[in-house]
Amino acid sequence: MGCPKYCYPVAAELVHDIAIEMADGERLAATLYLPPGAGPFAALLEALPYRKDDITESYRPTYERFAAERFAVLRLDLRGTGSSGGIATDEYPEIERSDLRTTIEWLASQPWSSRRVGMFGTSYSGFNSLQMAVEGVPELGAIVATYATDDRYTDDVHYCGGVLRALDLIDYPLYMIAMNALPPTPAVFGASWRDAWQRRIDDTPAWLLEWLEHPLDAPTWRRGSIRFGPDGAGYERMTCPTMLIAGWADGYRNNTFRVIEQYERNGLPWRLLAGPWVHKSPERARPGPNVDDDVEILAFFDEHLRDGPGSGAAKGQVFVRQPIAPQPDLAFHPGVWRDIDNWPPDGLRIVEFHPTRDDVAALDVHGDVGVAAWNSCGGGLPWGQPLDQRYDNTRSILCDWPIEQQAELLGNGRVALRVRSDREYGHVSVKLCDVFPDGTSALITRGMIDLTHLGCWPADEHGEVGRSPQPLTPGAWIEAEIGLEATTWTLQPGHTLRLAIAGTDWPNCWPPPGPLTLEVDRSTLVLSVPIVDGLPETAHAFVPGAGPSDDEAEGVEWRIEHDVLGRETRVATRYGGTYEGNHGAVVTDDYRGELGVSTVDPSLAWARGSSSFEISWPEATVRTASTLTITSDADVFEVELDVVAYEDGTELARHRWSTSIDRRPGRVASSNDSAQGTA
Repeated sequence: MGCPKYCYPVAAELVHDIAIEMADGERLAATLYLPPGAGPFAALLEALPYRKDDITESYRPTYERFAAERFAVLRLDLRGTGSSGGIATDEYPEIERSDLRTTIEWLASQPWSSRRVGMFGTSYSGFNSLQMAVEGVPELGAIVATYATDDRYTDDVHYCGGVLRALDLIDYPLYMIAMNALPPTPAVFGASWRDAWQRRIDDTPAWLLEWLEHPLDAPTWRRGSIRFGPDGAGYERMTCPTMLIAGWADGYRNNTFRVIEQYERNGLPWRLLAGPWVHKSPERARPGPNVDDDVEILAFFDEHLRDGPGSGAAKGQVFVRQPIAPQPDLAFHPGVWRDIDNWPPDGLRIVEFHPTRDDVAALDVHGDVGVAAWNSCGGGLPWGQPLDQRYDNTRSILCDWPIEQQAELLGNGRVALRVRSDREYGHVSVKLCDVFPDGTSALITRGMIDLTHLGCWPADEHGEVGRSPQPLTPGAWIEAEIGLEATTWTLQPGHTLRLAIAGTDWPNCWPPPGPLTLEVDRSTLVLSVPIVDGLPETAHAFVPGAGPSDDEAEGVEWRIEHDVLGRETRVATRYGGTYEGNHGAVVTDDYRGELGVSTVDPSLAWARGSSSFEISWPEATVRTASTLTITSDADVFEVELDVVAYEDGTELARHRWSTSIDRRPGRVASSNDSAQGTA
């Protein structure tokens, strides 16, 4: 299993486009990669809404490689996406788990099958792999979830500490509207592809509206969150060995340690690989060191689906980062790999830092603090890594602690503080930084909370959602505790550990609903960080990955600008390209967006974006485009969404959705006026 990546193409006669009938008679499209010979083979399933035959056809080499290692591999287009029938009503709908159960049972029933099935995937397919691990499907023998989470409300691209994520709005939530409006592949779906396309355009909702209209933890978020379940039973429902792959520059890392802790508690096998990476394959993600994750995944499935020896490594390999000057496109992060065999590991202790100052610090909140931290889920550029934090630090309340001895931070820290706002609302952003001797400030980890949401989550032991947001009493002190995102870092003597407290984290999160002043009682502040001693350096020999592409920044825009006279700060992004797909497809995609916020009144903010896909097949050229405009003031979000579809340059259909969402504490009802037309 140590061959170079992409070295094993599977013979064309062993790759099959198939359709699998679901329980309700709907047929879902899949591509099956079979090893040569009669079997029996263990089977691996990846199920995604990202169109297997064109937009993510580049995933094919992984499937070919797994098939060459004598696993049967099935790539499935989820219901209502790609070339599958039906309608994609939302992320992770109830019917999706039924469809996946049917698909797993289908794989186990094939004449070449060993009746042992695994699921794997990155992001969306990591999410649904975790979801199926608690469904009690007997044939599901193991899963590998890369960059996925167990709690969609607290740790996804939608909300952070009860605050709407801002920068994410112009990416995934927007481009999925255009992608879901694309037609099935004619060569796969058949002659009725245009009829299916029209039904898809007419009936597929804009997922983003559902997310915007549920700003509180609610059943819509619990669907697909394995942290919770019926009668409060969440992790206890897990039934199969699980491997997690996480990245410290990725947004889906908070589940990392809490999931393996539950596996330990419930006596199930687990494996963890946690590196410095962004939301991209560890084989080529920034920053390195890069590892060939396929090798690790194959070893895990070999052990649990074929009774093989596995990797022979400790249960977990965790990369502990060491300080380095920030760069938006950092290619390599220094550090050391540590082995862990349980969680919490032996030697883990919580160290508290108390401020040396006992004053009350006041801060006039600026809406654009956070631009140096960018977003909390880096991926391919322009979704890069944090910059030097000095610019944002100067507009924050600071607490500094000189580092006197080296120590390794590993896990989730917390900040407890007394804070008050002079208004009925307020956000608190906390950023933990490493200040170098020359003044460079590197972001270690961050946290966020809407103070009106204190007590709204997490749920109680029965899985019930907490109370609704409550307006603050202006001038009243609040005891707040804010969790820091899971991370690793090496604290080095001569450096300074800094906590930067601000009233916003823009453009990562939407700014608060108006001007305000925050005050923090520094005499009561406590920073708690997990420090681990004595973890061994890993004995595991990784197969190196290829590393990041040298031309990744080509054609990419990532701009931050300040309009002095307009009293507004703006950020802008753009990326995309042209590439080939299957069945003669040539795809061109384009993603762009802008966000702005007033430097006078943070309630005045906006986001505008557009995403488009054009696919040229021998049968036709199709194009879909979605656009988004969101504006806010102190009271509401105004949202407009459009999607338009073309065939051979002629407009086929157009939809518009408009809604106003109340953003005042305790008032979360929305009105949704949808206007749509077909040309």
